[in-house]
Amino acid sequence: MQTLPLKTILSTFTTASGKHRTIYNSAPLGGLSSKALILIFISLPFLEYWAIFNSFVFEKLGIATAIVAYIVFLSLIMILVTFVVWSTKKRVIKKIEPSWNVYFKDIKLELVLSNSFTPYSEFFTYLSSINVSDMNDDDLYKYLQNSFNEMETKNKDLLDALRRDNKL
Repeated sequence: MQTLPLKTILSTFTTASGKHRTIYNSAPLGGLSSKALILIFISLPFLEYWAIFNSFVFEKLGIATAIVAYIVFLSLIMILVTFVVWSTKKRVIKKIEPSWNVYFKDIKLELVLSNSFTPYSEFFTYLSSINVSDMNDDDLYKYLQNSFNEMETKNKDLLDALRRDNKL
């Protein structure tokens, strides 16, 4: 497998301004764009409304049954959206992890992307302070390596605790 460029890796889980994405973008990896997924998610309740409250179906169901069906199917849509977001994150992480390990072999990607407090919790703060599009991959790699070293120095106690618990 060929190693992905660092900018491609970062574009899957960060926005252009360096902030953490809620829905990972698999477009750089040949998948569906996060913007397309958001558009689909937004359109689902409207499509459901059209399907249940059109004159033919509404006449067959009646008002009470149509409202209950809309609420039930809306909860199913929320479960579907949650599953799609989760599976997209898993697929993107699975595709970029081998390349990430080439660049940063000692830094677990899960710790960088975690929403909880980790030694690398400030990763997105460091990333948003620069303009990634203006940097080449070598300069970006050096900047990120220095940033990781700073984060490890700041959070040395937490890093040592994670190592003792064999989490690293």
